[in-house]
Amino acid sequence: MHVREMISTHPDVQGNTAENLLKCIEECYSCAQTCIACADACLAEPMVDQLRQCIRLNLDCADICAATGAMASRRTGSNVEVLRAAIQACAAACQHCAQECGQHADMHEHCRICADSCRRCAEACQDALDDVK
Repeated sequence: MHVREMISTHPDVQGNTAENLLKCIEECYSCAQTCIACADACLAEPMVDQLRQCIRLNLDCADICAATGAMASRRTGSNVEVLRAAIQACAAACQHCAQECGQHADMHEHCRICADSCRRCAEACQDALDDVK
C-alpha cells in the first residue's frame, strides 16, 4: 500500500505522519478485503447454514474497516471525536469477527486467516488511538 507515501505528501501533515495511525489504515483495508473474501468462501461451503453468523460478522467487519480506513486517511480539517469512535468500533467489530472465525478455523483455513487479520487490525486500532487526540 502507498498509505505512508501518499499521506506524507499532504500539505497539512508537515512530516507528522502518525505511524500508528498509518498502520491502522493499512490493517483496516487489509482486514476489509480479507473479511469480504472469507464471507464469500463461507458462502461456498456445503454447510453454509452453520456459517451464517460468521458471514454476518465478516460483512459487518469489512464495512466498518473500510469506513474507518477512509476516515483515518483524511488529513484536512478535524473530526477527532468521530474518528476515535470509528476506530473503537472497528476494534470491537474485529474482535467479534476474530472470535467467530476462530471457532471455525480448524475446519476452514479461510476463517483462520480472517481471524488472524481481524486480530492484527484490532491491535492496530487500539495502538492508533494514541495518535488521535
